[in-house]
Amino acid sequence: MIRLLALLLLLMSSIAIQAAENDIQQMAERGDALAQAKLGAMYILGRDGIEHDDQKAAEWMLKAAKQGLVEAEVVMAALYDRGMGVPQNVDTATQWYEKAAVKGHGASLALLGKNDTAKGSVAFNYKTARLTAARQIPTEYAKKILLKK
Repeated sequence: MIRLLALLLLLMSSIAIQAAENDIQQMAERGDALAQAKLGAMYILGRDGIEHDDQKAAEWMLKAAKQGLVEAEVVMAALYDRGMGVPQNVDTATQWYEKAAVKGHGASLALLGKNDTAKGSVAFNYKTARLTAARQIPTEYAKKILLKK
């Protein structure tokens, strides 16, 4: 009886995840920026039945970034810095960081040397900071995006 109940709960959970995934997919296809970012995040992380795919992650994240979703802009910057799902292009990455910085995004301001802390630090190495950020941002922001409502 307990096994049957556990199996039933597992099945219901799987159905609920599939329904949520379908809802996100439909909303993303209709142009909802947050849903597009969430779908991109699911491809970055390889979550909820979606296999990790850098190109699809970049495609969906780009759609959200073009609509001005700051988290997606930052992820796109990191993807371009790394060449993850898109051709590596530091200039394009900088453009995305600048878009986020205009909105007051702290990490973007720091990586561009436009915040007071970064400006005052003689030892601040922007190239190293960007490489480190580019490795961490996609995964960390993907997790944050999935939690957004």
